[in-house]
Amino acid sequence: MPFTDDAGEGPAPVCSTLLGPFDPLRVGEHIHGHLGWLAAASLMHPAVLLRRTKRSAHLSVGFAVGIVTLAGALGVALYGPYRDTLKQPIFAAAPAVGYIFERKEHLAFGAILFAWAGTVAYVGAGPASSPREPLRRAAHLAFIASAGLALLSAVMGTIVASYKTF
Repeated sequence: MPFTDDAGEGPAPVCSTLLGPFDPLRVGEHIHGHLGWLAAASLMHPAVLLRRTKRSAHLSVGFAVGIVTLAGALGVALYGPYRDTLKQPIFAAAPAVGYIFERKEHLAFGAILFAWAGTVAYVGAGPASSPREPLRRAAHLAFIASAGLALLSAVMGTIVASYKTF
């Protein structure tokens, strides 16, 4: 009888045989990873929309900066448990993977920084009809940089997560 409860009597609950125990860190890690990929994709949208300096992109800019900030905040929340449980074993077994993770953190910070810089420049430029075209151009370039860094960070995070996870 392959699926029995601990006493060997009767079927085991489905949740314990198929899913394993609930681990909030693992769930947080998965949400963080999915948000990271979503942030990389969402940051590309204002980068494309702001090519034309007269175009309005309020929702695109707002959602992109919100998603990348949320992903970063969750990453900061997960860093302590990562440092305590995973960092040393990863560096001991595969230093290259450990260094990939360390670089991923820096790239993610840069993605957040450029997203906020782009947002500030976009908001500072005012309405699409205003003469502040250099600020609109700066917002466009900042979102290009942010999207690129977020994409690299997401790829590197996937490499690390495929090696070792909570």
